[in-house]
Amino acid sequence: MLQNITIIGAGTIGLSFCALHLSSSPTIIITIHDPRPDLLQHIQILLPTYLPSTSPSVPALLTSGRLILAPTLSSACTPSTHLVQEQGPETHPFKSTLWPQIEALVSPSCYLWSSTSGIPASAQSQHMKAPERLLVVHPFNPPHIMPLVEIVPGPSTPQELVEVAREYFQRIGHRPVVIQKEKKGFVANRLAFVLLREACSLVQEGVVRVEDVDAIVENSVGLRWGIKGPFASYHDGGGAGGLRAFLENVGKTVKEAWADGEGNIEGPWEETVVAQTEEAYGKVTKESLVERDRITRRVLEAIRSEKEAIAREKKERAPVV
Repeated sequence: MLQNITIIGAGTIGLSFCALHLSSSPTIIITIHDPRPDLLQHIQILLPTYLPSTSPSVPALLTSGRLILAPTLSSACTPSTHLVQEQGPETHPFKSTLWPQIEALVSPSCYLWSSTSGIPASAQSQHMKAPERLLVVHPFNPPHIMPLVEIVPGPSTPQELVEVAREYFQRIGHRPVVIQKEKKGFVANRLAFVLLREACSLVQEGVVRVEDVDAIVENSVGLRWGIKGPFASYHDGGGAGGLRAFLENVGKTVKEAWADGEGNIEGPWEETVVAQTEEAYGKVTKESLVERDRITRRVLEAIRSEKEAIAREKKERAPVV
């Protein structure tokens, strides 16, 4: 049971995770360590924006002892700490220096997680006595809302440590995905950064403006991939023949677009992704397409409704001239 959790770093990711952990159980105790001199004021201002409306206030959490501010690393990481989760500066020297210090302070059974955006556990843990203890749990910002958590073990991380993280995030309603190999930027960021690079390139070439790129993504692939990912979506796009039929039909255009940008993929990738897609999703059916469209319409309705409500609230708050 992860009862006593220490958060290292009170930036946006750290406070968002703090809110997520506090919301997951009424008995969890969170200790926050951050060297900033205005830590109390910083938390009092920002943490309420991450906490649900039903949560106790920050002063109440502090008074009850469910939220503790630790002035030193040694007071934050103790033998009674069950989990240390780090969200510090995104630099290798910082993280590789920090983890041996934490390792020396906590018990051998304490779980050690880093929420790094791209520095592998094997690189961070190089000075630890037991580097296999360190596990990357990379969220998509903000983690108190976005369900994805990429769990990225190092080469020697025991499977049981991976399972503890996977089961914890699954239990609190998130969507953990175990990444099979360490890769710079992991998976979600690599996918996002490829799209960002192409968007920047198209803007630089004068093909489209920034706001139009955003409109295109928000009203097409962003919406679609929030309901079904790229493989499932293009599997649907191939009709009865699935992804195989889709690639046979428009694969030439796909490869031409790739050649004009990042370049084509080496090796027999098509059969690999088609086989895995067919294994994962089976045949495309009328029922699956109806379900997709039903969810899509509901999501569109929710977006439209919330935007209209926010616009009304802004109008009501606007000063009368």
